[in-house]
Amino acid sequence: MDPVTAVVWTVAFVVVTVSVTGLTRRLNWSAPVVLVIVGGIASFIPIVPVVHVEPELVLYGVLPPLLFAQAVRTSFIDVRRRRDSILILSVGTVAFTVIVVGLTTSLLLPAIGLAAAFAFAAVIAPTDTVAVTSVTGRLALPRRVVTVLEGESLLNDAAALVALNAAIAAMTTLLSPLLVAGEFLLAVAGGVAVGLAIGWTMAFIRSRLRSPVLDTSLALITPYLAFIAAEAVLGSGVLAVVIAGLYLGYRSPVVQSAEARIAESVNWRTIQFLLENAVFLFIGLNLASILQGAIRTGPGLWATIGICSVVFVTLVVSRFAFVLAVAWFFRRGPRRLRRQHVQWKNAVVIAAANVRGVVTLAAVFLLPEMTPDREFLQFLAFVIVVATLVSGLALPVLVRRLHLPPPNAAQEQMERETLMAEAHAAGLGRLELEIGEADEERVVSQLRANATLISDSLEHPAADPSSESFLASYARLRRTMIAEERRAVLAARSEGRFPETAVKFVLRAIDAEELSLNAITKAPDAAAPRPQPADTRSPGRRGHV
Repeated sequence: MDPVTAVVWTVAFVVVTVSVTGLTRRLNWSAPVVLVIVGGIASFIPIVPVVHVEPELVLYGVLPPLLFAQAVRTSFIDVRRRRDSILILSVGTVAFTVIVVGLTTSLLLPAIGLAAAFAFAAVIAPTDTVAVTSVTGRLALPRRVVTVLEGESLLNDAAALVALNAAIAAMTTLLSPLLVAGEFLLAVAGGVAVGLAIGWTMAFIRSRLRSPVLDTSLALITPYLAFIAAEAVLGSGVLAVVIAGLYLGYRSPVVQSAEARIAESVNWRTIQFLLENAVFLFIGLNLASILQGAIRTGPGLWATIGICSVVFVTLVVSRFAFVLAVAWFFRRGPRRLRRQHVQWKNAVVIAAANVRGVVTLAAVFLLPEMTPDREFLQFLAFVIVVATLVSGLALPVLVRRLHLPPPNAAQEQMERETLMAEAHAAGLGRLELEIGEADEERVVSQLRANATLISDSLEHPAADPSSESFLASYARLRRTMIAEERRAVLAARSEGRFPETAVKFVLRAIDAEELSLNAITKAPDAAAPRPQPADTRSPGRRGHV
């Protein structure tokens, strides 16, 4: 394919990804499932080129930014609080799945051998961070459930890839359990050490930068640095990326300016959106070639259906069995674990979040050419990914049936406002120390009024519970003012009364204040009034056609 054609198809690929995802969000459908279906249909159209991507490109090019974008937005405090359950699930579930699914696959396909069966089981063992988030993000789940699911899916990739490497090595050499354990410990230690080193180094450098452009530029290369450096020392690149992301997300308020944080957040949200949805479209685009290979090397239609069904059921049952056993152990085990136990209903939801995605896609192509029935195993992995995505659609129904309590929105809002009031109180204390004789009283009075608004809202709530608080009233009125200010600036720009540099500066200032309002109130971005097109006609012609 020549460069121009490649660029054209890349643009088309992005357009389809954005269009389909936007449409599915409007219809409240699952974007990953629809993208896989669209890609699968397109794979049978003759004019659509066959996409062949090297697995190393997915591992080194796609996986690091996806994991980093999720890790940097994940609460390190929450993960640390639930570290025992997250570690046991992320490592234990993978190990248990590899053993159970590997033995089952070797019984169903005895010709491939036990090592290849374990390698295939390692491929489909880890849940996918992106897919799990795409499902849980639409559900009002308890916070601890979301923390466990996101933490597990971030860390189990490393365990699965280590198990895969050991199984691939066992195809050609004889490995002892001691050697496998040593490689696993080396991968974990190397990944953690490199992740912390890269995170600390980047935090040190970025704390001394004053340019948001330079700051976000370093942020974009951080996951690649962590992954490459960890792999170079035989550590887990996946684990290094996750550790670096968690560390930098935790240190962000200290080492970055507000402008840099906003810019980086937007960048990673955009990158994550494009990559995570493009991966599912790519999975579908491989359907035709994978299906052809499965037909050529597979055992036949009915045997294939039976094998796919048994492997999928084994995968689901093994996860339920292990997660529920861990939940029982946490309720009956040592006091430290009993403090972290989850309710049975929560454990059922955690077990049901059994979705696979990008890691399975990348890992299945890492199977060496010498693997028996390699193309059929790739098809089987494709079926597992699609089946788990479809089964994930039942999660909302399961949550409703179990009557899980959603997060307490009122309590969370009160906690945010209380913390904000404490912050403003500290700011007022520093203000009193900084006031000098040259400072205008009007400026000081305005600063004091703004800082005490939230405190007044908490200390003197409205008599009528249905009425607005001071903060909500302020936010509503200020948003209305901001919308009018934006219209006035746009009108001035259309009339050519100010240079573009001044217009952009004022618009950025207005946007920053609107972001601040959205951050301190519970109203989502969508609740803010949309800027209306400015009426740029002259006053004398308004109202005339």
